[in-house]
Amino acid sequence: MARIGLGFGRWNFHPLKRKSSLLLKLIAVVFAVLLFCEFLIYYLVIFQCKWPEVKPTTDDGEQATREPVLKAMFLADTHLLGEFLGHWLDKLRREWQMERAFQTALWLLQPEVIFILGDVFDEGKWSTPEAWADDVARFQKMFRHPSHMQLKVVAGNHDIGFHYEMNIYKVKRFEKVFSSERLFSWKGINFVMVNSVALKGDGCGICSKAEAELTEVSHRLNCSREQVHGSSKCGPGPLLPTSAPILLQHYPLYRRSDANCSGEDAAPPEERNIPFKENYDVLSREASQKLLWWLQPRLVLSGHTHSACEVHHEGRVPELSIPSFSWRNRNNPSFIMGSITPTDYALSKCYLPREHVVLIIYCGAVGFLVVLTLTHFGLLASPFLSGSNLLRKHKTRCFQKDRGTLLAGWYCYLLESPCCSYCRLRRR
Repeated sequence: MARIGLGFGRWNFHPLKRKSSLLLKLIAVVFAVLLFCEFLIYYLVIFQCKWPEVKPTTDDGEQATREPVLKAMFLADTHLLGEFLGHWLDKLRREWQMERAFQTALWLLQPEVIFILGDVFDEGKWSTPEAWADDVARFQKMFRHPSHMQLKVVAGNHDIGFHYEMNIYKVKRFEKVFSSERLFSWKGINFVMVNSVALKGDGCGICSKAEAELTEVSHRLNCSREQVHGSSKCGPGPLLPTSAPILLQHYPLYRRSDANCSGEDAAPPEERNIPFKENYDVLSREASQKLLWWLQPRLVLSGHTHSACEVHHEGRVPELSIPSFSWRNRNNPSFIMGSITPTDYALSKCYLPREHVVLIIYCGAVGFLVVLTLTHFGLLASPFLSGSNLLRKHKTRCFQKDRGTLLAGWYCYLLESPCCSYCRLRRR
């Protein structure tokens, strides 16, 4: 009876062992793929990014004393989805991508300040107070940062609405979360942050206030350059650093189109020659000239187009449009790394993992799991076992034919054997 019971035990539990073995294999593969695609790939890709070096030189061409370098990170157009247009799966996938990319970049690169150039939210222009509070809480979780790093955000048209949608309530709501400062100075470097949505120049209340703020900033910058101590024109407070400012805004300065833009993250070729609409795609020509005249920036950084572009205004002021940071807007998102001193700067671009690469890995993993399952249940011959069996049969056949050749070399069929040593000698 004991033997019978033991026999039935083996008979019943053997299939369970096979199923457990398959389950463990499937879990291991799924865990490894998820770990790589959702965590490790961000470290693998962003680890290749390096801060550019600033090498100032004197007038004689000799290397000068190094100035303090500010490490700044610039990104744009995160477009956190809201309650109306955002499908929950789309929201989960793209926001996880941005969170992992941002947190990995902070851990590996250790920037001192991060600037987000507008369109933080996708539905801020019409979100209810409850939806706005939920969006802000998600943003603060995704883009959390250590206390020694500073985060500065510029308003975009999706945050407060286009000019015809913008109102004081939306602007105040945005500034309550992200501050209303227009001038930020650190390590002798001036950054001017502009609400470019309010620069239509039609005399609206918000527009007039924005222009007045920029005029005041312009006066302070000019006073610092001229070093007019105690002048009433400079207003209260200490003088600003004498360096020319870096202009940060959401809308790009006026340009006709992206026809002169190039690179792997520029606009698609079929879209580059489409003319831009003023105050919708780019700032108006008049507003752009005012900013260049008032602020005299040495560099302009902007977003909005979701694609990269580098142009020069008036032949001397470079502007770089930063691509979107989200997979929702492009397959190859990126951000800008800037090493900045009071007199010079160097920029480099850091790409994030491409969405199609991650999808290909997942599709390959699904195919592998299907093959593994079918092979386990005998519905598909294992390629490894098939190759092993073929090699074993090949060796056995060669051994038998070699043995027959030694006993009777006159068998002519042995001359056709490619593995027989006797046959190879006869062919020579």
